[in-house]
Amino acid sequence: MVQKDCQELKKYIFLCKNDDNYHQNLASQLLLGLRINTLFTMAKGKNFIGLDEKIANDLATDLNDLLANYQIYYQNLRGFHWNIQGASFFELHLKFEEYYNDARIKIDEIAERILTLGETPSHTLSDYVAESKIKEAKNVHDGQEGVKITSDNISVLLKKERLILKKASEAGDEGTVTLLSEYITQQEKVLWMLHSYLA
Repeated sequence: MVQKDCQELKKYIFLCKNDDNYHQNLASQLLLGLRINTLFTMAKGKNFIGLDEKIANDLATDLNDLLANYQIYYQNLRGFHWNIQGASFFELHLKFEEYYNDARIKIDEIAERILTLGETPSHTLSDYVAESKIKEAKNVHDGQEGVKITSDNISVLLKKERLILKKASEAGDEGTVTLLSEYITQQEKVLWMLHSYLA
């Protein structure tokens, strides 16, 4: 119903030309109705996307924890990309760049999902370091070590994503379910490849 009303509102706003009072009045009435509907929904303990506020808050807390881990994972990959040495330099230099570019996109998507749930994403380095289970990897030059740390980091992310996915599914939060399902499918394949490299 809300989606249909939004479409109608866009139509009326488009038609509001040359002091068209008729469509302006329709748009105002529809906008008022949408505001009332939003307030009514929130008054019943639902947030603006229709999820239970407490559950949405819990999910956002878990996603903030995941965000912190992604930030440290991302920075580790940057360090490996810059500092790796040895015979595998060329292939690993490019591979770590591929991974950190992917992580950067996921970081933004997770933060935006937290906002969509009605909460604020963590955004300070001190919070990330304090909250992350993934630890900073410093002065890693050996390619095998960098790959092993990356594999371990992804395992941590997968474990957290599966737990959040289960909670989101039980809460009917299809947006979070879809987001994390895609991450899990991709990262399981990456983990297989890293394990094959290390074998």
